[in-house]
Amino acid sequence: MLKKHIIPFSVVAALFIMAKVFAYQMPLAQKSLLKEEKFNTTIPVTEKPKTEKKSLMAQLNFADETLPLGDRKVERKMKKILAAHTYGNTQTHRLQRKAAEWFPIIEPILAAYGIPDDFKYLALVESGMQAGVSPKGAAGVWQFMPGTARSYGLKVNGGNDERYNLRKSTVAACKYIKEMYKGLESWTLVAAAYNVGDGRLRKQINNQNQDNYYKMRLNRETGGYVYKVISMKQIIEHPVRYGYDKPKELLAYNAE
Repeated sequence: MLKKHIIPFSVVAALFIMAKVFAYQMPLAQKSLLKEEKFNTTIPVTEKPKTEKKSLMAQLNFADETLPLGDRKVERKMKKILAAHTYGNTQTHRLQRKAAEWFPIIEPILAAYGIPDDFKYLALVESGMQAGVSPKGAAGVWQFMPGTARSYGLKVNGGNDERYNLRKSTVAACKYIKEMYKGLESWTLVAAAYNVGDGRLRKQINNQNQDNYYKMRLNRETGGYVYKVISMKQIIEHPVRYGYDKPKELLAYNAE
């Protein structure tokens, strides 16, 4: 009888021990499988997207209005005028001094009238390289003709010529620029009109049935005017690129 009871008891005990061992080994086996799976899994390497370097023409603009890309004639002209404004060809110290003196006054006035900041470079192009009255009678930082100056609130007489007052003449320039923009609806065209006159430019737009400055046939001075302004902007914002080895002196706008 005892033997009969011992055999089933031994079987049950053996099964119990095997169950314990199996239960203990299961987590270990799972961990081992996870480790092996993790080890064998190849993590795909995500390649960084290649950032295409913009061409020079794609970087250039006036008041966020870009030049026509792919136009070789425009590109050649732009590069030629840029080359004319490199370190060896420009009165560096005069530019530095004028920008440092004028921009902190001009910038907030342009902003107050809602005019793009790039228009401050017109002042450098207009009179940054020269002083006094032009052969046609234009004077001051913004090179106003006497009649235009008076029509925008400036006093021009023998004893008082407010064209030489930077703050007042900038306010007058802003009024003039804003008025031209209402009809032209392009800051690039406004810049060109500042050079040749609003009426003359409108006449050319109508005659040529063309309102893209870069596609228009204009006199030599006006046809290169916006290119010259963009060049001025480039050498002030990227001086080292154009041969100026003292960039801090050229960064005369509010960059603090």
